[in-house]
Amino acid sequence: MPSDVPATTFRLIYRSRDLIPEEGRKKELGDLFGVARSQNKQRHICGALLLTEETFVQVLEGEEAAVRELFEHIARDPRHEAVTVLESGVVAAPAFSRWAMAKVAEDGEPDIPLIAHVDGIAPAAGRGTTPEQDEILAFMRDAARGASQDSA
Repeated sequence: MPSDVPATTFRLIYRSRDLIPEEGRKKELGDLFGVARSQNKQRHICGALLLTEETFVQVLEGEEAAVRELFEHIARDPRHEAVTVLESGVVAAPAFSRWAMAKVAEDGEPDIPLIAHVDGIAPAAGRGTTPEQDEILAFMRDAARGASQDSA
């Protein structure tokens, strides 16, 4: 994140039910990541998004007003429903400062900062994760598993 980012960071993590039809899903997600990465960078918001076949879990970090405004926009997006805030509050520093948006993999797969292309999503150069990132990513995976169990 740029040096003009505030000294404190607001973090919001939410979960929702994916409504994107399988047909055209790759392109739709490519568009979603492309817009998210571009707009998040402009707003000095960073984060990560976990995608399963039926669930989104996303962490957003940045200045509180910007994160809340973005979340209000996200909550109205028709590509998902049942949007639930799992955690929010001020943290000392962003955990995902290098990620304008990244794809969080399900268990056993690597986490991938992504680049969006016109025809879909492609991985960017991978970097290791920090212990703090690992803790948040584990929380996100647990939340996705919980959503799957709730809908079963």
